[in-house]
Amino acid sequence: MENQEDEASTTQQPSSTYYLFLTIMSKRRTWVCLFVLVYAILLSTSWNFLKSVLSWYKEQSQVTTAASYGWPALYASVLLGAVFGFLSMVAALAVAVPATLVIWITVLVLLTFFGKPRRALVIEGRKITREIVGCVLKILLKEGNVVAAVCAVLGYFALVRRNYEGN
Repeated sequence: MENQEDEASTTQQPSSTYYLFLTIMSKRRTWVCLFVLVYAILLSTSWNFLKSVLSWYKEQSQVTTAASYGWPALYASVLLGAVFGFLSMVAALAVAVPATLVIWITVLVLLTFFGKPRRALVIEGRKITREIVGCVLKILLKEGNVVAAVCAVLGYFALVRRNYEGN
């Protein structure tokens, strides 16, 4: 019986590694380093993807016939547009999340100061969260699609011009 109580009390206490992890993650420097690391990984993978798409396009442009002249450039530009559209959405999301949290907290604090009961505050908080997330996602998708379209069009003309000058 005593062994069971001792085991229960020892399993409930967090270990020193847990406290160390909490201490590290509570530092602003840690989050900045994680932010920079994620962006470095995204930039590295997108750069490698860009190089592979351009090498694919170079191979395809050398073996294309007159009937399929613009198709490799179209495929490559759509892929590049999609990648840069996705990257712009990730970058905008990284900026939008902290701003959205500040807005959400501000609105809930103001509702609390105006005397809303706790139940009504919870209901209003859920509604506000749904509205804010929906608005942010709409804006992110719209901006990502615009960036993707602009990059695809510019990429197409750049690739066709490059292929035209190469011949």
